[in-house]
This record gives sequence, structure tokens and C-alpha cells, in this order.
Amino acid sequence: MKCTGFESPLGASRRRMLQKFGMGLGSIALADLVNPNAAAAATPLGIDHAPRAKRVIFLFQAGGPSQIDMFDHKPELNARHGSELPDEIRGTQRLTGMSGNQASLPLVGSTFKFQQHGESGATVSELLPHTAAIADELCFIKSVHTDAINHGPGVTFIQTGSQFPGRPSMGAWLSYGLGSDNENLPSFVVLVTKNKSGQPLVSRLWGSGFLPAQHQGVRFRSGEDPVLYLNNPAGVDRASRRAMLDTLRGLHEMQIAETSDPAIEARIAQHELAFRMQASVPEATNFADESQQVIDSYGPEAKNPGTFAANCLMARRLAERGVRFIQLYHQGWDQHGGLPGGIKRQCSETDQPAAALVQDLKRCGLLEDTLVVWAGEFGRTNYCQGKLSATNFGRDHHPRCFTIWMAGGGIKPGITYGQTDDFSYNVAENPVHIHDLQATILHQLGIDHERLTFRYQGRRFRLTDVHGHVIKPVLA
Repeated sequence: MKCTGFESPLGASRRRMLQKFGMGLGSIALADLVNPNAAAAATPLGIDHAPRAKRVIFLFQAGGPSQIDMFDHKPELNARHGSELPDEIRGTQRLTGMSGNQASLPLVGSTFKFQQHGESGATVSELLPHTAAIADELCFIKSVHTDAINHGPGVTFIQTGSQFPGRPSMGAWLSYGLGSDNENLPSFVVLVTKNKSGQPLVSRLWGSGFLPAQHQGVRFRSGEDPVLYLNNPAGVDRASRRAMLDTLRGLHEMQIAETSDPAIEARIAQHELAFRMQASVPEATNFADESQQVIDSYGPEAKNPGTFAANCLMARRLAERGVRFIQLYHQGWDQHGGLPGGIKRQCSETDQPAAALVQDLKRCGLLEDTLVVWAGEFGRTNYCQGKLSATNFGRDHHPRCFTIWMAGGGIKPGITYGQTDDFSYNVAENPVHIHDLQATILHQLGIDHERLTFRYQGRRFRLTDVHGHVIKPVLA
């Protein structure tokens, strides 16, 4: 899709102008209602090469998982356990207010065992046996770093490319740039694990910002009504709703002719999508057609709606149905204290479902063109926050280095890219900034991240701002 940013001349019919020029968002939105196949044929904005992926499933681990206890094995930390963090390692890095006032910053090694796995020899903690079993399908990036040191800015940064609220989320950018592969479901769906505590997740994280409203994420919830306010009120049948929408659309089109307001066009598209979703959402969210073997592969919580396991299975079903960007959020990784017990619980909830998702996508022939990303907003410190005891410790936020993994979607499997120092405090080799990660995700969908832009308040914005480089060594 492309937004040209022009306004209709005084007295001119907006629809006539859009038909004449053919590339406005409004014409594409209206065309989608009449002829979805024709709308899909429009040249996507920013496309400059053949895509390797058609869709993204982003498994976001909110709170900052500890790279040291899961992926980034550091024997030196274990050897120097309890000793002071060397000044030459810390340098001038700022600390949070939660540990910056500590008189001592004692190094703390991981209490968990690490082993190499698969032909790739990837080193993975005992916390993640299922992830370890699919190590040869994964690309581990151990040198990711970010600008943010606190949760709100950190999550906002990785999701929107800015630490400040108000920018479009990654899923919204992809919806704007590529449109939808399914006329009956949103192009951007959000799934949040239920009953999890931690830093709050607010709807602006999947919002459309200054992009047209139809590109914002639609949250699917657990329970009888996955999408709020989607079902008809009591006493209103489907035929009545259809008649009401037809009348409302006619009124809206009269208003478009008068005001040339693109927000009205977006409203028409959203009403029509909601009507189609009344039939498509119940089908997509019903696991009755899944075999017991597949359900069991995601773990014992897979039949419990709203759990991470159920959401991972849901993500595969949505991917099958052409949803462009599927965002999962799982809270609870913010372990400033009690890390050994807390991280065990987190991994028991997420390890098997995440690994099963990759395997299930491969079984269905979807992994080749589905990019799966597992990441948090930052990592954890190599020193203890609070009191260090023989059995307990905590770790503070650490933006200088952390580990993510990717799979499928044209990413090279069975490799580890980037390296940290012996203390897992600084990047030692091949640094990867958040904007580099974002540029790479867009690249795999065929988008030049420098060309996917939107003009707003006098300047052209993009997901990667004025930064970002594609991480070419990880591409297959």
C-alpha cells in the first residue's frame, strides 16, 4: 500500500480523484471491500526484493529474560562468583536506581548446567530442554543491545522503534506496507498470556500510531468472546447486522464525498472486517479439528485458553489462515530477586510451547515462509541485585547485551551469531542493535526498511528511524 499524502482539490470528488490516481490508501481500502483480490494485487509499499517470509510470529518475553542463565554460558562468572564487578568491565555504563545505590556489585554465575546440542553445537541451559532439542532449527544472536534501560521504554523501543509512545508498532507497519493475506481476519493479531503479573502491557504497544487505524493490532482474548464487542447484541441477527452496515456504509460514502476524510474510509473497512470476523474468528479459535498428538506436543496447558501454550498453537492456526503479524506477549521475566525459582517457572511455561510451534510450523510446511522471533526487551546483569546467598539472587536490567533467537523465514538455521565478553556484560563481536533486528525482519518480508515510510507532521517516519542495517550473515 502507498499513502501519497495529497489532498483533493477544492470541490473535487475524492472518489473520482482516487480512481484517477489509483494509489491512495482510501481507494485500496474501498477496493478491498468490493474486490479483495484486486486490492491484494496493488504494489506493496517498500517492496524491493523477493520476500523469504510471508508472515511473522513474535514471541515476546516481557520483563527481560536472563541470557546468562539460558543461553550465554560464562564459566568465568562461575569461577569469580561473589567477587566484585571489575571497573574496566563496567566502564561508564549507567545502572538503574534499583542497583545503582548498592555498595557492592558481586558477580554471580549461573546455577544451571549448560550443554552443547545438535550438529550446530549450540550451548543451551538445562532450563530449556525442548528448545535445546531444536537447536539446529534456530539462529541464536547473542550480541543484541538496546538503548533503553527500563521496561516501558525498552518494550516500546523493540515494538515501535522509539522509546517514546505514539509511534506505530511493527505489526502495524507490516499491515500498512503489505496489507493482508486474509480478508476475513485482521492482518495483525495480539495474544497475551492470561493471569501473568509484571510490568503492564498497554494497547499502544500494538497500536497504529499515526498510521491509518485499520493497521492496529486486534487482541484475541481467552474465553467465549475472543474479540471484544464482535458478536451481535441479543436480539440482533446476522441479516439485521448486514442491513445496518449497508445503510451505514451508504451514509459514510456520502460523508466521504463531502469531507474527503480518510478516517471514514478506515471506519468502513473496519466495520466490514468485523462483520466477516463474526464467522472467521470462532473457526480459527476452535481447536476441535486439531489432533490430540499436536495438542499434546505444545504441553499440558495447550487446551487451556489464554496460556502461552494455547497461544502458540493459536499462532500456528492464524499463520495458516494468512495473518501477517502474530504477536505473543508473555510476562513475568523481571527477576530482580528470587531468580532461580522464578526463571524455572517461566521456562516451564514457555520452553515446550515455543519449540513445538517451530516443529509444528515445519510439519505443516509453514516454517519456510514464517519468521519466528523469540526476544525480550533487554537482558540481565552479571552481578547480583540485592543480597547474594548460597541459594538465591536477583539480576538487574542490562541493555548492553542479550540473546534472542529466530527460526524459519529465510534465516540461516543452526548458527550462533555474535559474542559477548567473558562476563556477559559487553558485546565482544558482531553487535546487533534493535534497529538492525527490525531492519532484518522487514528485509525477510521483502521490504527495504529505508523505503517503508509515512509522512507525518512534516517528516517521513519509518520503523527504524534513521538507523538500522540488515544482519546479512544470518540470512540463508
